[in-house]
Parts: sequence; structure tokens; C-alpha cells
Amino acid sequence: MTHEGVVSAAQRFRQAVRAGVHDGLTTGCAQGFVQANLVLLPQRHAHDFLGFCAANAAACPVLAVGQPGDVSLPGLGEDIDLRRDLPGYHVYRGGRFSEARRDVRDLWQDDLVGVAIGCWFSMEDALREAGVRLRHVELGIQGPLFRTNVRARSFGRMQGPLVVSMRPFRLADVATVRSVSARYPRVHGAPIHEGDPAVLGITDLHAPDFGEVLLPLPGEQALYWGCGLTAVCALQTLQIDFITHAPGRMLVTDLLNQSLAETEELP
Repeated sequence: MTHEGVVSAAQRFRQAVRAGVHDGLTTGCAQGFVQANLVLLPQRHAHDFLGFCAANAAACPVLAVGQPGDVSLPGLGEDIDLRRDLPGYHVYRGGRFSEARRDVRDLWQDDLVGVAIGCWFSMEDALREAGVRLRHVELGIQGPLFRTNVRARSFGRMQGPLVVSMRPFRLADVATVRSVSARYPRVHGAPIHEGDPAVLGITDLHAPDFGEVLLPLPGEQALYWGCGLTAVCALQTLQIDFITHAPGRMLVTDLLNQSLAETEELP
């Protein structure tokens, strides 16, 4: 679902990214638009990758899949160019991180398939409207992400740990955050855990595997969601070449966040 005025604004944002005007995090940016994680991988591995995402849909909800060699994702917006419309990319070679890039046009191959995965950033508008304080947005960070000791469901050759994002909220807001986020299953839905990080095998909140440190303040509760990096960590085990978004630098689409919300059933 798109809207003409919003679409033009989304296109302008992507154009600013292409021009290098915006090269930072996208959290808190382009309010109203769906943001997506991006993975570009060889076609021969797409079946296992998509099967893994389906088996772990809460962490890796697929929003769109491109055709091999196609740099666009028509279902997510007009004039999308997957090679240059993100503020940053990470390039992996042989499954290992190799380099950060602002543009991957010179790395494009005719067999690459683009996969867009739902991003938690797309819930921020609804939480703001519900009066929830988003401290990570105030600080201009994406927040911490952790590998857990919980194993994701394997599919084909793909296997690995569940990766979670954590954000702290005021105790008075926790019920609202649960209720609002549950309406957005295509961008991770409700939190999978709250409180004690040791339950997930997280031993030190000061040492996230990705992102930045953001500790709960007195009167706050830590909430945890499945994260699309679960799929990236599993993809690394294949020891192949692939490309992803750089952390916190997402693809801004022409979809409205509200179009992903599931309406509550009437009694």
C-alpha cells in the first residue's frame, strides 16, 4: 500500500542517499515508511536462505524477493536500485566480513537475488503515536544486538544462533509496547523475551555483538525481539560471497508502515 505524497518523499530520501547527502543510520528517519534489511546473494543459495527465513519468520520476516540479476524490488517501491539506495553496505567474502561500502554497483552479478527482510524500525511510528519513549532514537543509535544461545531452526545447509535486538522501555510502557508490536508480525511482532538476559545466554549487556550499548535505566525493562541478523549469521556458515545492509542503514521503501499493521479482530 502506497500513497502518492509519501511515495515521492520516500523517493527523495533514496535520492539523497544516492547523492551521499544521507549516509548515516536510518533509525528515526523517513517516518511513515517501511524500512527493510537487505541481503544480496547468489541465486543457487536463495532456496535454502528463503527456507531458513520461513522457518524463523519472527526473526526473519521476508517482505520481498527480487528476480535474479534485477536491481529493483517493484513490490516495495518505484525506482529502487538495490546497489546504491542504502546508506551503507557490508560485503562478505567466503562468509567473512570483508569491507564496508557506500555503493556496490561494481560488485553486481547477474545471478544475485535481493531479499528484503522486515526491520524493527518500521514499528517506531506506531510506538511514538502510542506515547512510548524511544530512547535509542533520542540518542541517534540503533541499539544493541546479541547472539543468543538459542538455536534458530535449521533449513538445508543453513543453521546458526538466534540473534536478538534489545531496547529498554519504561515499565509503564511495556504492556503498550507488547500490544502495539504484536500488530506488526512482518517486522518481528511482539517481543520474544523481557527482563533477565541470562535466559538467552547473554552474559554482558555492555558487550553487544552488533550495534551500540544501551542499558536499561532505573524504572525501565529490557525487551528483546528476534532480528534479521539471524539469517545473516546462518548465511555466513555457507562460506559464500554475499552483501547485506550495513548495521542500522536500511532500505527505505515506498510502503506505509501502517500498511503492515494487522487490525485487531472484533469480539
